[in-house]
Amino acid sequence: MNRDVWATYQEVRIPVTSPLWNFPGAYSLEFDIAEREEWYSQNTSAVLPIAGQPFVPAQHSQYNAQKPKFSVRWQPLDPKWIGALTLRGSYSEAFHAPTLPDLRPAGTQGAPILPGDLRDPKGLTPPGTSVPVVVSGNPNLKPEVAYEWTYGAVYSPKWIKGLTLSGDFWHIDLRSIASLVDAQFIIDFENSFPGLVVRNPTTGAITEVTNPSLNLTGAIVESVDYEAIYILDSSIFGHGDVGRLTFTLNATYLSRFEFQATPVSKRIGLSGEFVSGPTFTGSLPHNRAYASVFYDGPAGTWLAGFDTGATVHFTGQYEDDNILLTGSPQPQMPRSGPKPWRARKVSAWTTLDLMASYTFNLPAPAAAEVPGLAKDGGKNVKIRDGNEKNVMPVSTAEYNPCGWRAWLNNTTISLGLQNVFDFDPPFVAGALGNNYDNSLASIKGRFWYVQLKMRF
Repeated sequence: MNRDVWATYQEVRIPVTSPLWNFPGAYSLEFDIAEREEWYSQNTSAVLPIAGQPFVPAQHSQYNAQKPKFSVRWQPLDPKWIGALTLRGSYSEAFHAPTLPDLRPAGTQGAPILPGDLRDPKGLTPPGTSVPVVVSGNPNLKPEVAYEWTYGAVYSPKWIKGLTLSGDFWHIDLRSIASLVDAQFIIDFENSFPGLVVRNPTTGAITEVTNPSLNLTGAIVESVDYEAIYILDSSIFGHGDVGRLTFTLNATYLSRFEFQATPVSKRIGLSGEFVSGPTFTGSLPHNRAYASVFYDGPAGTWLAGFDTGATVHFTGQYEDDNILLTGSPQPQMPRSGPKPWRARKVSAWTTLDLMASYTFNLPAPAAAEVPGLAKDGGKNVKIRDGNEKNVMPVSTAEYNPCGWRAWLNNTTISLGLQNVFDFDPPFVAGALGNNYDNSLASIKGRFWYVQLKMRF
């Protein structure tokens, strides 16, 4: 298989009003319009039916897309009245074509459904049966698409200098999600996946399950991001400049994460849970945040390049994979399985990081005259007797200085310590193999680092 892709992108920003106009109710207003186009060579190739996959009809693959983006930024009032208030919003569409491995029709033997794990809704498969599973791609996968809109505000009050507050709400509607699904899920919704469950024509018992990549119905995600930043400049106290403190609180609240696999299946709420399915993997806690305080040295002194601070990271508690732990047949009610005592929550996790850095900003050396062409083009100079003498032109051009100053200038040395108290990540029973969520946590524990960065 091969693929050729062509893409274009264009964007235009339209300022409607300007602060210079002092227009009432529209101190500053601007729109932004963008569009992305992509063309895939496969849109001209017909995919024929596959003998081993009777569920795949013959059709043409369509991978072309034109996706727009619109945004608006509105500052209604002059900052001199109540401070700087900015309202913003956007709407965008996204597109993701299937990868080449997702399109391969060849199948491989997957992990079978073991005896005791199989649940046949029709009750025709004898207990203790092990069912083979064939995992494959799907030549007729459709592109994944998404529709996203956000709106929020940024406010810097006039009466608290240095304070900036912001909040944004965002909504993402994912559709035609390309993914493998659990083999048991295919059995539970057999009518939605014709041809994937093979049954014995005489007894009706399940003899094989084909598990290809499929376009699932979609998911809806909603969240609120909020942030507060306060910059305390020591010069406001009238005792000189001794530096600046920056306080930051940044947090996210995941209010909604609903997944629907098929049009006839119910939506499953996943927010606040650990998910270990083939479509989504990892934890989805409601609350995540970090708070930090940093000190910057006073300008115009040798401390101007000094920067040090601390950051606290917080991940709130969430439900473990209780569908797996309790054996619940109802994804909407993960704690309702036959083993409810195994349901549990994953505890919150808080870590502390420390960091200090220094950037060398050395004064530029005095310019030295070197042989070359003079800027004014002159070649004659006066000597003691008042006459002029033609000499080699002199230039104020300066070679790039060498030596330790040149190498040290614009160099940043950083020293840091992460996870100061060496806290282990919380135990996650549903994370088979490592028993912690590696999408949010790390088992590295406490460690320190040194970093050297040079800017040329």
